Order: sequence, then structure tokens, then C-alpha cells
Amino acid sequence: MDIHISLKPEIIAHLAGIPISNSLILSLLTALLLCGAGFFAVRRLQRVPGRIQNGAEIVVDGILDFMAQTLGNREQAKKFFPLIATIFLFVLLNNWIGLVPGVGSFGIYEMHEGERAFVPFFRSANSDLNSTLALTLVTMIAIQLYGIRQLGFLRHLSKFFTFTKGPIYFFVGILELIAEFAKVLSFSFRLFGNIFAGEVLLVIIMTLVPLVAPFPFLLLELFVGLVQALVFSMLAMIFARMATETAH
Repeated sequence: MDIHISLKPEIIAHLAGIPISNSLILSLLTALLLCGAGFFAVRRLQRVPGRIQNGAEIVVDGILDFMAQTLGNREQAKKFFPLIATIFLFVLLNNWIGLVPGVGSFGIYEMHEGERAFVPFFRSANSDLNSTLALTLVTMIAIQLYGIRQLGFLRHLSKFFTFTKGPIYFFVGILELIAEFAKVLSFSFRLFGNIFAGEVLLVIIMTLVPLVAPFPFLLLELFVGLVQALVFSMLAMIFARMATETAH
């Protein structure tokens, strides 16, 4: 059987002229699940928490404690918590929801380059470079805003443009600016490459040996999804801390 693997997401429909891809559908579903879970967790807060509230508090405290240990400061962890926790949960759920049995099994058949190919309705958002690039841009813009709010606009800008300390400091600042753009590429391609490669591996294994063989690879991809969410959020946290510190 031929295996159709596409780097770019497949377009399922158009809404007011805007193409709707299968990765966008699953990304919106992930966001709705997170928002819905958060709403139900805090809808009726009690001094003695119930099961849902207790589970939400365990997740929040776990992420906050982990950030505090990494940053060495709980107050700074609280400052970065909204951004880092959102990134971690969104990336993690996107990675894992793409591995749920049946997610890539529903779709339609279309003609692709003269051949009949299966187009799934759902595709993991992080296996789409557009999604990882958009997430990275939002993250890097938020990091720069953290730096501007902490240091002020001109002081933050002086990390990249220094005209009064000599040519060496000027070129160092330019290198720092180039590094900020390099982070966008490394962030987006690292997450996309790992998740896309994992899904391709699972498709090939399930096609060749569909019963028992995919199970250990599925467990491996669950672990890889967790690691990638940790790496993405930890790097964002470290870069946010660097952006709020005075350059020396």
C-alpha cells in the first residue's frame, strides 16, 4: 500500500476565503480543551478542593515549583508563569492528542499528483511548520515585551544597538540581534522536526506491522512529546529571564 506523507498540512475547507487546514482544526480543538478544562477547574473554587480543582492545583503547583527551582526565585517564576505554563500545556497536549488512536484515521480520499491519496481531517499542529513558527513568534515577541517592561524601551534596545562604547560593543550587539532571529528558526524547526519525524515513523511502522510493533514506538513518542514541551518551555523561560536582566 502506498503511503502519502505531506510536509505541508492538507486544506480541508475554506471559510470566507481563508483556508482551513487539518492542523488548524486540531490546534483549535486543543485550545478549546485547555480553555474548557481551565473554566471547569476554577468555576467553583472552594477552600477544600474537589477532585477537579485538586487536579488543577497539582498541575499549577508542579509547573510553578519546577520554574522556581530553575530560576531560583519564586517571585520571578510567578511573573513568567502565564506565558511558560500556557506554552508547556499547549505544546504537550498538541503533541499527545496527535497520538490518540483514530485522530489520523478519519478523512477523505483526493487525487494528488494523479494518484488517489488519503487526506485526514485531523493532524497534529506541531507537525505543521506554520503552527510551530507562529507559536515561536508569539513567544519571542512576549519575551521582548517582558524585557521592555522590566528595563524600559531604550535600555532594552541598548542590548542590540550600542553606539557609545566602541566598535566591539556595537558588533556584539548586532550579533545579539542576529541571535534573536536565529532563536525563531531553531525553536520552530526543532519542534516541527521532532514531532513530524515521530508521526512519520509511527505511520510507517503501523503500515508494515499494524498490531504489536507500533506500541513501543507509541510510548516513545509520548515521551518525546513531553520532552519537546519541556525543552520549548524551558528555553522560553531562560530567554525571558535573560531579556529582563541588564546586559554586562
